[in-house]
Amino acid sequence: MTAMRQLSQHDAAFLYSDNAHANSNVTLIHIYDQSTAPGGRIRFKDILAHIEGRLHQSPIFRQKLKRLPFDLDFPYWIEDEYFDLEFHVRHIALPKPGDWRQFCIQVSRIHARPLDLNRPLWEMYVIEGLDSFVDLPPGSFAIVTKLHHAALDVEHGSEITSLLHDTSPQPNPIEPPEPWYPETPPGELTMMARGLVGSVWPPSRLVRPGLNLVRTLAPMVSTFIHDVLNKPSRIVLTRFNAPVSPYRAFDTRRFPLADFKLIRNLVPGARINDAVLAVCGGALRSFLDLQGELPEQSLWAMAPVYMRDADSEAGDPREVAWIRVQLGTDIADPVERLRMIKEQTEHELLEHAVSATELTDTRHHASAATLAFTSKFLTRAAMEVDKRAPRANCTITNVPGPSQPLYLIGARMTYFSAIMPITDGMGLVFAVTSYDGKIIVSPTFCREQMPEPELFAQAIRDSFQEYLAAAQSKVVPIRSAPRRKAAAPVLIRGGRPEAKANATRTPRTRASGSSRTRNSGESA
Repeated sequence: MTAMRQLSQHDAAFLYSDNAHANSNVTLIHIYDQSTAPGGRIRFKDILAHIEGRLHQSPIFRQKLKRLPFDLDFPYWIEDEYFDLEFHVRHIALPKPGDWRQFCIQVSRIHARPLDLNRPLWEMYVIEGLDSFVDLPPGSFAIVTKLHHAALDVEHGSEITSLLHDTSPQPNPIEPPEPWYPETPPGELTMMARGLVGSVWPPSRLVRPGLNLVRTLAPMVSTFIHDVLNKPSRIVLTRFNAPVSPYRAFDTRRFPLADFKLIRNLVPGARINDAVLAVCGGALRSFLDLQGELPEQSLWAMAPVYMRDADSEAGDPREVAWIRVQLGTDIADPVERLRMIKEQTEHELLEHAVSATELTDTRHHASAATLAFTSKFLTRAAMEVDKRAPRANCTITNVPGPSQPLYLIGARMTYFSAIMPITDGMGLVFAVTSYDGKIIVSPTFCREQMPEPELFAQAIRDSFQEYLAAAQSKVVPIRSAPRRKAAAPVLIRGGRPEAKANATRTPRTRASGSSRTRNSGESA
């Protein structure tokens, strides 16, 4: 019998923090042009056979979580002896006319539903009937893959994409699936013994952070309060900084990568990431101004950054740090907004200020039962505190995607995006993906906070067009006012912020947002 893999402390935190209205699902969206496939058509049974032939390439497909009695230790991955591929891969179709708005509603519903924790933590939906998508061929189909964050982190989310696809339009012959015989799961007594041993060994679990629950909770609660008290004082409440409902909304806009390269040239030294942040900031400014909700102060975004110790091996998992960045929503001039963002990110604090081992130090030595309790405790505490003082106004995260065209049984993948989990106090997350010369910006919302997500998606496009027009005119406005120092980005180390004192900001000049709308069926 092979050794069972145990869920890491970091991934266990996602599992334990799930609740009735917010789960840690990450949903990957792939859309295909089946006209490039042999015969111009792919059947559902072909997709099933293709997936079945590659199940052996990753353990996540057939493994489920086994939680120990009383959560004595972190759960283990065990093979699902009742694994059924057709439970996990499902086939549906959009009704006529099959437009983008219908698709967004359907995938939002799929994303919002929690996964069955008694089975492997993934589901795939093959969705047909995509007949009215702008810039996508008629007869396109989608594969929507939902995974729990505990099973697959965002940084490595593209691994499942690479696993199922080929780089050549000529599909490889579908091979018969390899024989698979699930191992007998361990009994309850064996699991309890593992849990008892894991709770007391190594001794550091008892020595650090303490010998009892109170001493374990103390540094976590202290870190959380310190984070709250040291947030930049100018973070203001928006509609997105409230408790979320169980329902989700999603939309997206696609842009040529070459255009973002042109936009970054508006400010010497700016990067594509800076341009993306500036476009998101412009969209927030336009949308909130249109609703009469734009605050005088700049909004802030939190972005996850994956880090690794210098002494760690190349294959070791990375820890997560967070940087807090102003989005310049108080600045009417788009070029000035990009300049301000570039001044923040050029500090390069993320590469030099902290080692990865410090980021999760308090959790590394906590028992599973304590982590389960504290994850829920801190989630509730965050919800209550963020009603008055949010940690940030939104999250902007990068979901790596393939840089070259990929094919599924010969069908060319034309689109790749993601729907991210949201939590209480953080009801807006931007997933920024890249694929085949395109950058895709996809916001995920709480449906109650954003009943018309297509309006926000249009604001993203309007902001992008404003930047692109400025870049194409090749006329960069010359600053007439004294240069203002941007606030330094705030690096969160295991919940403890580190930042230079924020410089005094001058009041913004309010300008009205765009009210243009487009066809709700537009996808790009």
